[in-house]
Amino acid sequence: MDTVNWRGLIPGLFLVFSALAASPAAGAESGTQRAGDILQIAVPAAGFATAVYLRDGKGAEQFFESLAVELGAVYAIKYAVDKPRPRGNGDRAFPSGHTAAAFQGASFIERRYGWRYGAPAYLVGAFVGWSRIESHQHDFPDVLFGGALGIVCGYVFTTPYEGRSVRAVPVSGAGLRGVGIEVRW
Repeated sequence: MDTVNWRGLIPGLFLVFSALAASPAAGAESGTQRAGDILQIAVPAAGFATAVYLRDGKGAEQFFESLAVELGAVYAIKYAVDKPRPRGNGDRAFPSGHTAAAFQGASFIERRYGWRYGAPAYLVGAFVGWSRIESHQHDFPDVLFGGALGIVCGYVFTTPYEGRSVRAVPVSGAGLRGVGIEVRW
């Protein structure tokens, strides 16, 4: 297993903390909006924490690559499009950065560690998107594009984890046909 190269991850950590500092969580107007503000950070943090826990240095690096591209793309598009928010309470609504961040984390988790962990992460990402619509910060196209952008960034930069795994494999030979279980430690 790879070890985490912390020196190489410093730029990624800087991006995460910059995104946290820019998050409007302190000024949130409702419980739903606050929950979305928190979960948009919690999902990617869970992906990174999993990589650290598993001592998956390659996964941690892939996480930060996908996060950096996702953040860069979100802000480049926001400034290029400069779409007003539904409630008229600001500009740069398109795409939803909260939704993009949550789905980047979810797609990283699913792609790297499998659907068992990715499915709940995608459900949380969907809640984050819904919270942005419910709080009138975004409309459906903002959230849809943000989610798609996050998924693409997670998939493009992430490969499946080659560490521990359990899978079914076909078995054939000498008159024997069946399914076996392969466990990698």
